Amino acid sequence: QVQVVESGGGLVQPGGSLRLSCAASGFTFSSYTMSWHRQTPGKERELVAVTWRYGSTNYGDSVKGRFTISRDNAKNTVYLQMNSLKAEDTAVYYCNAVRFGSWAEGYWGQGTQVTVSS
Repeated sequence: QVQVVESGGGLVQPGGSLRLSCAASGFTFSSYTMSWHRQTPGKERELVAVTWRYGSTNYGDSVKGRFTISRDNAKNTVYLQMNSLKAEDTAVYYCNAVRFGSWAEGYWGQGTQVTVSS
């Protein structure tokens, strides 16, 4: 049974940091592209960061230089280190695992809320 479970969200002040974790099971983690997406009410889900199954990473323009995605294949976990957080980073953050095809063809977690507010 495939499981993708996010954790680490919460309330943080502007300028602060958070680290999100996504623990996966039920599939060969190292063979999957793992990514973080976020969504706010009334808006489409947007890609935040991706670590491709062959090793490289990419970031959304709004988080470049502030967020870092990493993966630990031994622990079947992907992380999102978020620094210099801004109010506009407030969203529900979702983890996705896909081997081939689009994000929609992959597995999604239930999401974790990140709120940046003073």
